[in-house]
Amino acid sequence: MSLLEIFLIAVGLCFDTLAISLIGGACMKDVNLAKRLKVLFFFAFFQGGLTFLGWALGSTVNQYIEKYDHWVAFLLLAWIGGNMIVESFKKGEEQESVDLLNTGKLVLSSVATSIDAFAVGISFAMIQMKLSAILEATLVIALVTAAAAEIGLRGGKKLGELIGSKCDLLGGLILIGIGVKILIEHLM
Repeated sequence: MSLLEIFLIAVGLCFDTLAISLIGGACMKDVNLAKRLKVLFFFAFFQGGLTFLGWALGSTVNQYIEKYDHWVAFLLLAWIGGNMIVESFKKGEEQESVDLLNTGKLVLSSVATSIDAFAVGISFAMIQMKLSAILEATLVIALVTAAAAEIGLRGGKKLGELIGSKCDLLGGLILIGIGVKILIEHLM
């Protein structure tokens, strides 16, 4: 598999990360370099790590996971999105439902957006990708994901200035939409 093919796979995998980072950037306040690096690290770590883990486990677990992976992604995104929507209707309270700096929410978001990476890792095992190639692929996927998260956070800050207090509602709807999209794609 060429480096270009791996790059294109990485770009395909990181659209959900971009969307969540965009929402997070719109709703979070005071996102300095250290905070951004935390978000970038988590998204990149889980996307690259689950790709590698999928490769490592290979086809031995594929038959068990492929039946449920889309449901897990849907439920995680629907739960996060639902909480965001509920938070959007709370008046006068500090809204932090899209706070990607909350480690628990960041881990859930990172896992939910990386489940497809696990499946890609399994497909890499099926084509008998060697260890050196999977390490290269994992690094490319992690770096592209980090770049997507950074673009999302920066763009989200500008978006947040436009939509203001409605970012939780919009973000929740988008996350639920992403979850539904994943579910529909896998059920068809």
